[in-house]
Amino acid sequence: MYMLPMRASLITVLSAGSLLLGGCNAKEIAALQQQNASLSSSRDQLQAQKTALEQEKARNEEALRSSLLNKNQQVNQLNDNLSGAQQANSALSADLRSKEQRIAEMQRILDQKDAAVKALRQKVGDALLGFNAQDLQVNVKNGKVYVSLSEQLLFKSGSTKVDPKGQDALKKLATALKGNQDVNVLVEGHTDNVPLKGVVSGAKDNWDLSVLRATEITRILTEAGLAAGQVTPSGRSMFVPVAANDSPTNKALNRRTEIILTPKLDELFQILEAN
Repeated sequence: MYMLPMRASLITVLSAGSLLLGGCNAKEIAALQQQNASLSSSRDQLQAQKTALEQEKARNEEALRSSLLNKNQQVNQLNDNLSGAQQANSALSADLRSKEQRIAEMQRILDQKDAAVKALRQKVGDALLGFNAQDLQVNVKNGKVYVSLSEQLLFKSGSTKVDPKGQDALKKLATALKGNQDVNVLVEGHTDNVPLKGVVSGAKDNWDLSVLRATEITRILTEAGLAAGQVTPSGRSMFVPVAANDSPTNKALNRRTEIILTPKLDELFQILEAN
């Protein structure tokens, strides 16, 4: 029922086309065909360019995504590094503060020790006033108080028994130190380089003589009130001279006893051990 009108329309179109083509000459048809071919070529070129551009766009987008991902990873790594550096810096700052506190504490103790040495020097000096400066000297050296007593004050030549005047000086020193348990007392005996002739007062040589004299002085100090555990006797013989053994005067300087007073530094040692 619908086929007849549709067929009639198709015949009409074909008839019109035939009439149109019939109205064009061969030259015009060739020109149109050439134009159509050119347009088709341009279309193909444009399509190829479009495809190339789309591919380049895809590559650029992929490269951009990859670069962005890499940048994000770098930023994350930098953030991690920064966080680690901040944590390390915080730890270092805390350690530095701790060290500064320990140094300040050590300095406080050293200042107290210096003050104690000065006070001890003053106390000992006051207790031993009146003795000849050539026979008895009180000095501070290397954070210690040195009481140097000549042989002339303490002993007769070659003797290990302390003379009465020397005993008086030692007892006054013991009285000044009595009750002060924070001071270590080292008694050092010294001689010149003249060898002993035989056995003198029980001493076979200068080593013996220096030790026996230091022991006798230690005995007097402890009997006068110093705690026995506080005092240490020692002999240095002729090996720590204060002058060259080249004259009677210099040899007399070397024949001496040094009582070295050292404030205890237990608190400081505890801090050092803690480090």
